[in-house]
Amino acid sequence: MPKSPRQKLKLLCLQKIMLEKSDEEHPLTIQEIKEHLAAYDVKAERKSLYEDLELLRSFGLDICRVRSSTMGYYVGSRDFQIPELKLLVDAIQSSKFITTKKSLELIRKLGGLVSENQSSQLRRQVYVTNRAKTLNEKIYYNVDSLHAAISADRQISFTYFRWEVDFDSPERIRKAARHGGRPYVVSPWALCWDDENYYLIAYDSGAEMIKHYRVDKMEHIEQLEAARDGAELFEDFNPAQYSKAVFAMFGGEAQDVKLSVDNDMIGVIVDRFGTDVLILRETEKSFTITLHVITSPQFFAWVFGMGGKVRILSPKSAVDCFYNNIRQFISGN
Repeated sequence: MPKSPRQKLKLLCLQKIMLEKSDEEHPLTIQEIKEHLAAYDVKAERKSLYEDLELLRSFGLDICRVRSSTMGYYVGSRDFQIPELKLLVDAIQSSKFITTKKSLELIRKLGGLVSENQSSQLRRQVYVTNRAKTLNEKIYYNVDSLHAAISADRQISFTYFRWEVDFDSPERIRKAARHGGRPYVVSPWALCWDDENYYLIAYDSGAEMIKHYRVDKMEHIEQLEAARDGAELFEDFNPAQYSKAVFAMFGGEAQDVKLSVDNDMIGVIVDRFGTDVLILRETEKSFTITLHVITSPQFFAWVFGMGGKVRILSPKSAVDCFYNNIRQFISGN
């Protein structure tokens, strides 16, 4: 008797069943495998299933056997183990730039990399947090468009927006276009993930300087015919070093700032700037360090937040600016 068309799919169906239904804690008996195949309208004899499982094993699928009251079969090692996937789930949940909708979608897809029983462990990890999530669902397409422009060595245009209070609207918040709604035109060079946000690092030919933009606040990105500018500035450009210098990616003047730091704050310095920094003894209880940073309000807030354990020594302009920020904070002006 000729085989039905469904029989030709038996090995594929068997592989799908073993990947989705079995794991170390949930081995399948031959009878259970036959029942799962029947759901796909595929018939199988016990002897042929032994041969099919061996074929899958020789193909590279880690088919394991375990004996209890009967013989069971399951998929052992996989591309990702549960602890690794839980780590990825945690990263997705805590990433502010990933929307809640996309977070749930990505976690669901990760669940497809393990058995259905193991996938339920990942779903139980999903919870609603108070962390702010981006509202821009287009960020994933933005990232793809920016990578394409970088690879093509082309400039881009885009519109940029900010959030504003609007008590006349039900949401009390609205998007407002920056730059009068006119497109920005820049040369994209790198994408950087800093302070839980995606940023585009680009060269602005008009201002003749490197700038950065929040990717989730970019809209209507278009790749232009013009080739990128600013190549000489990016020959030895290090995005990681750039993000260290720019606190919370706010703009400001780039300066070499000398700090006096209490010895017990060395961990804070390493966490922020890494170990590739030169520290010099100042006293028995402190050291000095010179850092190239953007002296933005966020940098001064970081220094202030150290509770007097980090002090700005020079340049004088940075010291004066720091005290001006404190006076403005106290006066409320």
